[in-house]
Amino acid sequence: MRVALTHDWLVSYRGGEKVLEALCELFPDADLFTLLHLPNSVPPFIEKRKITTSFLQHVPGIFKRYRHFLPLFPAAIESFDLREYDLIISSSHCVAKGILKPASALHLSYLHAPMRYIWDLFEDYFGGGKVSPVVRAGALLVRPFLQKWDVKSASRVDHFIANSQNIARKIELFYHRSSKVIYPPVTLDQLVQLSLAGNGQGGYFLWLGAFAPYKRLDLAIEAFARLGLPLWIGGSGQDSARYFPDRLPPNIKMLGQVSDAALPTLYRNARALIFTGDEDFGMTPVEAQASGRPVIAYARGGALETVSDQTGIFFGQQSVDSLIEAIQSFDT
Repeated sequence: MRVALTHDWLVSYRGGEKVLEALCELFPDADLFTLLHLPNSVPPFIEKRKITTSFLQHVPGIFKRYRHFLPLFPAAIESFDLREYDLIISSSHCVAKGILKPASALHLSYLHAPMRYIWDLFEDYFGGGKVSPVVRAGALLVRPFLQKWDVKSASRVDHFIANSQNIARKIELFYHRSSKVIYPPVTLDQLVQLSLAGNGQGGYFLWLGAFAPYKRLDLAIEAFARLGLPLWIGGSGQDSARYFPDRLPPNIKMLGQVSDAALPTLYRNARALIFTGDEDFGMTPVEAQASGRPVIAYARGGALETVSDQTGIFFGQQSVDSLIEAIQSFDT
């Protein structure tokens, strides 16, 4: 049986790429198709296989502005020739599920989320003050086309796999399709072993993740700027330019991209993880709890499936005041 894997793009190593890495382990001889591939951006187990990219790979400067080409993504993913394959598995949060498959092939789609930018999180990406008026106007213009294509391409999938009950509900809402929930792989052994050695110093609160609009890092920064409590932030991403260290108060520390090797100690020495986004699933709360550290989380999305009232505190509104109230109640 010939197997093809499809993934939206390979430009960094985050939660979606960890799922792809697990798929590569399950199917070590599978070929990989993706819109873009920045060499050495993902682990060797992914890099070493045959990787086919789309025509977007050859656009000058594409890796710095690939999101601007969103209207071309459907055509790019449909350009792949998969007639030789019997099984196609897509790892998708954007367009990877929209590949054109031969009639004889089976397509399983592991969905991290329906295309966030055009559905329920449109305002998080293109709302007032988030982008320029020109970019917002362009997004409003192409949104109906992308929504129509997204629904149409969902019909090409034989079976959907959702990364959470949260995403299973969205698959039902947007595509009118059922799905099987299989939670994403999270490596916990080292975190658990270190937590069994005892509590850490507990000197700071911790925020970890990609600097993407829907993650709402801005809430954490403003809340801790008001409170004056120590907050350490690890990560990088498209919003990095908004968070230069010299613009932050002294109680907030930017760590940059944190290595996997540094994570266990970073979790263990934190007082709690701050989780401000409406996440599809969210690996960091699982990692924090495996490390024996509680979570202060926004009460929506995947966090509701992993955090309980024994292991964390929820804040009900995605606002600075609601987050501050939760942080203050944490001490009691």
